[in-house]
Amino acid sequence: MGIVNLTPDSFYDGGSAGSIAEILKKAEKMLTEGAAILDLGAASSRPGAEEVSTELELTRLIPALDAIRKEFPDTLISIDTYRAKVAKEAHSGGADIINDISGGEADADMIPTVGKLSMPYILMHMQGLPSNMQKEPHYVNIIKELQYYFSSRIHAAHLAGISDIIIDPGFGFGKTVEHNYELLTHMDRFEISGCPILAGVSRKSMINKVLNTTPETALNGTTAANMLALSHGADILRVHDVKEARQAISIFLAGKS
Repeated sequence: MGIVNLTPDSFYDGGSAGSIAEILKKAEKMLTEGAAILDLGAASSRPGAEEVSTELELTRLIPALDAIRKEFPDTLISIDTYRAKVAKEAHSGGADIINDISGGEADADMIPTVGKLSMPYILMHMQGLPSNMQKEPHYVNIIKELQYYFSSRIHAAHLAGISDIIIDPGFGFGKTVEHNYELLTHMDRFEISGCPILAGVSRKSMINKVLNTTPETALNGTTAANMLALSHGADILRVHDVKEARQAISIFLAGKS
């Protein structure tokens, strides 16, 4: 899954894809390098990010979605949003998947809306909100707590008619570095859900705090973390750098054969 940020303030590449031409160029590069899904996000969820209005999110999102759908009609497009209205508008614009960082908890209409639209749903765990999630996150037993969370949210999604669910532990979303690596090395504990598992560790602080790197210099660390994710049960990698992630997947698969 290639990340296409449509915001000016994302933690790594905010503002890098401004015009429609630049967005299409980025999308084409990712698809050429082997992305199976493009994930479009128009509201930053970096730690400390302030909430933007629904109208601004749609203003950023819809022209880019329309352009990518027209230029690459067969591409799977995911929309990174926690708002039911944005999900509905994106579906009308040809989006295929909804990727919700709140697991349906930020907007009570999200899960019923996705169910009515019969869209696949990426259900992520987050403790708190982007504006406060990294202020002293706490768990008694993070693995058991996330197992319970996913069981509960998957049940709610099934009741709403959502049949295709992907789960995401939410690396960096209300977790310390230690929490993140405990999740990373025990992702197979979430296989009991029966849902594919998505891992989004690309260039995040869980890498930078270990290696003393920055998001701009964290590619090698990201590849190492992606390989860990694959070895512990990840089915989908959400990344900024598609070519390198595909190479990691190829090496991982070669080692399994």
